[in-house]
Amino acid sequence: MKRVALWLVSEVGEGNTFTKEQLREAFPGVSQVDRRMRDLRDFGWRIHTNREDAGLDSREQRFVEPGDPVWEPGRATRRTGTMAIGAGRRREVLSNDGNMCRSCGITPGEVHAGTHETAQLDIARREVVKPDGTRAVELVTECKRCRVGGRSLTADLGKVLKETAGLNPIERKVLSDWVAADQRQFSRLEQIWSDYRSLPEASRAQLRAELGLG
Repeated sequence: MKRVALWLVSEVGEGNTFTKEQLREAFPGVSQVDRRMRDLRDFGWRIHTNREDAGLDSREQRFVEPGDPVWEPGRATRRTGTMAIGAGRRREVLSNDGNMCRSCGITPGEVHAGTHETAQLDIARREVVKPDGTRAVELVTECKRCRVGGRSLTADLGKVLKETAGLNPIERKVLSDWVAADQRQFSRLEQIWSDYRSLPEASRAQLRAELGLG
């Protein structure tokens, strides 16, 4: 991991791209060099793939920003609260999250509304503030779109106007109030439900226990 960090700083350079092939060629005979590079993220290193940067193809990665100087003595100890995500752990998180994005609810292979883009799920680290004020990092499932953001999307005003014209008077009044305020007021139950859906599984389990659901 230390050698990979030095290679990124001295050979790739901050803001530049590289491929998996270049990484492996730089460290011939080193086993699991890809994993050693991924481990740098636990030390604050920002290395993007096409999941975070839509401008990259599947072979490319971008060295965005260095983190802790892990080559210095004592700096390569894994931070408290971070964890490596192996294949088994990834499957477990996906299963616990119902194999869907906990932010928008989409499932893998499902097409995002208004696009031809199929959803791809990934595992994200999310900081959770516990009831006692402590903070913990937990794993949660998100789709690529929620991670990267809504880039290259096209808004369809015609569709919005057509759908609005088909509303009944009560629905139209509700929508008018939302538009006038430029926000939708959620009920307490709706807000709690929304917050619950975005929680990682370990935290969702605490609420289920609070409700007596086991």
